[in-house]
Amino acid sequence: MLLPVLGLIVVAVCGLTLLALATVSVGPLAVVIGATAALIPVAVVVATFLWVDRWEPEPAKLLLLAFAWGACIATITTLLINNTAESVGDLLLGKGNGSRVSALVSAPLVEEAAKGSFVLAIFLKRSDEFDGIVDGIVYAGFTAAGFAFTENIYYFGRAFADYGFGTGTSSGVIAAFVLRGVLSPFTHPLFAALTGIGFGVAARAPRGPVKVLAPLGGYIAAVCLHALWNGAATIGGAKAFLNIYFLIMVPIFIAVVMLVVLQRRREQRIIQAALPKMAQARWIAASEVGLLSSLRGRREWRRQARKQSGRAAARAVGAYQASVTELAFLKRHKPSSAAAVRERELLGTLRASREEAVRLAGENGGAG
Repeated sequence: MLLPVLGLIVVAVCGLTLLALATVSVGPLAVVIGATAALIPVAVVVATFLWVDRWEPEPAKLLLLAFAWGACIATITTLLINNTAESVGDLLLGKGNGSRVSALVSAPLVEEAAKGSFVLAIFLKRSDEFDGIVDGIVYAGFTAAGFAFTENIYYFGRAFADYGFGTGTSSGVIAAFVLRGVLSPFTHPLFAALTGIGFGVAARAPRGPVKVLAPLGGYIAAVCLHALWNGAATIGGAKAFLNIYFLIMVPIFIAVVMLVVLQRRREQRIIQAALPKMAQARWIAASEVGLLSSLRGRREWRRQARKQSGRAAARAVGAYQASVTELAFLKRHKPSSAAAVRERELLGTLRASREEAVRLAGENGGAG
């Protein structure tokens, strides 16, 4: 109990410190404007990763913690290190060169490490919640979404403090929003997703060098892409920036999206293959196999439960469906004492959620 409380305190202190620094730097009104503008792209990014995570939803508390880690802890860590790197660069290379050192070297290395460290923690400490590439992308994406949210508050606030609202083609918060919120809201999540893919590959690999090399390779790819993006933005000029954007960033983004789609289909196939065996074991009813085989069937089941028996019943059905999914993925692992314990836990959750849904349906006169 003590560690979670200490963790919340650390996150809160980091968040309040960042808020104070931003307020001193750009003023309270600019912070409010920046935060309002930053809410729009972060809402789109978070909704996208929740869509990615629909087959096997990760625990909400872990996703919230991932966002908070990125928004507070990762941000303040990189702020301190990047500012130090900029000062050292100015000292060694001359005034004005430190910002380039920070953008091209320090920022990619430190920011991707700060975001990826949360994914590493989940990979090591909550391996039961880490089943493959989609999980790696989702955890990395939420951490990056939090990081980008805080960063955007400062950038949008600074643009407003210096130039006001401006227009879409001139300096100001509108131009900053078009660049960061419309054209490139997925840059930080895309960088982090490469690290997440590395951890996802490692999660599915047997013991061996892949467990180390895959996450390391993902991190190096994230750093290189991040450095390339920063270089195009700081020293490349408009033409180089557009070339990097359309010839490199957009194709990589499309490739990651295609990978996500393929992985979601893979998850569906795993679940569909496991459902008949689960019905034979009487873990689920045979009549539920069809409903559990598709996202549409699951969604309709929850909708009917909500309509007939209320939101609590819909949540119970959702917990039941999530337990079925976790059991399906657990069956892919080799038998072990840890897997047996996890199976008993999931079966307990499955039965409890089913009983809760049936009870609420009975109380409200609905179907179970």
